[in-house]
Amino acid sequence: MSEQQTDGGKGTLASPEIKSSPRISLVWLIPIITAVIGGWLIVKTLAEQEPEISITFKSAEGIEAGKTRIKYRDLDVGVVESVRLSDDFSQVELKAKISKGAETLLHKGTRFWVVKPRLGMSGISGLSTLVSGVYVALEPGDGPAASVFAGLDQPPRVMPGEKGTEITLIADRLGSLDVGSPVYYQGLQAGEVLGYELTKDKKNILVYLFIKSPFDGLVHSNSHFWNVGGLDVSLGANGVNIHVESMKSLLLGGVAFETADTLEQRDPVAKEQRFTLFHNHQDIASKVYTNGETFIAYFDNSVRGLAVGAPVEFKGITIGSVSELRLEFNQKDTSFRIPVLLEISFKRMRESGISAGTDSKKLLDQLIAKGLRAQLRMGSLLTGKLFVELDMHPGTPVHLRADKSISFLELPTIPGNFDRMRTSIQNTLAKLDRVDIDGISNELKQSLRALHHLLTTLDQHAEPVATNVDQTLRKARKTLELLNRQLKSGSPAVRMTEEVGEAARSIRALVDMLERNPESVITGKPKAGGK
Repeated sequence: MSEQQTDGGKGTLASPEIKSSPRISLVWLIPIITAVIGGWLIVKTLAEQEPEISITFKSAEGIEAGKTRIKYRDLDVGVVESVRLSDDFSQVELKAKISKGAETLLHKGTRFWVVKPRLGMSGISGLSTLVSGVYVALEPGDGPAASVFAGLDQPPRVMPGEKGTEITLIADRLGSLDVGSPVYYQGLQAGEVLGYELTKDKKNILVYLFIKSPFDGLVHSNSHFWNVGGLDVSLGANGVNIHVESMKSLLLGGVAFETADTLEQRDPVAKEQRFTLFHNHQDIASKVYTNGETFIAYFDNSVRGLAVGAPVEFKGITIGSVSELRLEFNQKDTSFRIPVLLEISFKRMRESGISAGTDSKKLLDQLIAKGLRAQLRMGSLLTGKLFVELDMHPGTPVHLRADKSISFLELPTIPGNFDRMRTSIQNTLAKLDRVDIDGISNELKQSLRALHHLLTTLDQHAEPVATNVDQTLRKARKTLELLNRQLKSGSPAVRMTEEVGEAARSIRALVDMLERNPESVITGKPKAGGK
């Protein structure tokens, strides 16, 4: 404070000095620093905390909280922390911690399954868990990050990292095939059956195979698959032949495949392609079509002799078979028609250079425009069996009868030769029905009576007629003898004939000369060598 003089001469007083103080007190720095350090510790703890996931299984057999490990390629990446029933008691829920850094394996497509000792028809698996204990295996998948997963009831047939190709077969029956049944190529195991299911129409079975590398490179669009389960017994000229692919296929069933050297193109296998599973290898020779599509054809005349399984041929080559036929009645015009479903593989008749994925409707439209028609043909006069023949008939009309409710592609039809012959016979019989048979019979009777009367008359006058004919013949003989004598050489008649001939030749020569030299009438006959 500074000293200042006061009024009245009295002593001096000290005045206060004002200074600015800091806005934040040092006292508040301690809690702020404490909060920052605490927040950092929380963030660090959360960052270092192992991610938690949830896995559901139908059963918790062999799984223990705090002990069961989660492994990827036999390396521990987590541990099961708790096991409890789900809210609806339908399954068990596992809470597990995943090691730091392994969270990159957790995606929507990641799969989990329990590895434990299993005994099945395909063999024994998981024996190592007898020592190490049951564990949960992990296979990373694709998709966004996820933390909730549904575990598999069975281990996947294709193990992680295994190279190969999945193939789909279509069969009318499963036979002895099961999950794990082997797939063979020339007696070598090339893969196995992954599973099977019914098709959407519940008429066939889809069988899924996994062909291991490098065998998957042997599968092409024209490969054939057949069932080798059980015994293959055939009777031939050398007696009974029994063939077994292997003892494993005898017990588990199995599938074999081949890619024969044929004229068909060896196109790569399309992702959506389905192969036919034949009952045995002999069926491949009798059913040379594969992966057929369903078409429909309408016939008006009788189909007696046509049955399910009858072949569909194109220029003598079997390309399909009849899969169904039925009778439809139209109330509007009281008419009948017979729709026939045909299972056809146009792959057997595709043009050179067209791939197996060619659109069937586009190809069919092209063939119909060029005259493709279906007709019934007699396969055998002895059995009366019919088959469907496809051939080119340019110029014939196209009659399509399927309505919008039919989803199948339609093949136009024309009457077969047998139908035309039957129609011709029916028309002929109809014309015969219109003929007056009674009138013709009466006229024929009258003609026969007149002929009988004529023959009777001739018989009565036969002797006089014969006498007159004999006299006439004798007179004719005398006339011929006289003419023969007159025509002998040296006779006046012969000489006259010769002279007439000579005169005719002279006249012909004169006419020829006049034609060449008409001026000779005035100048006379030209000299030799002249014109």
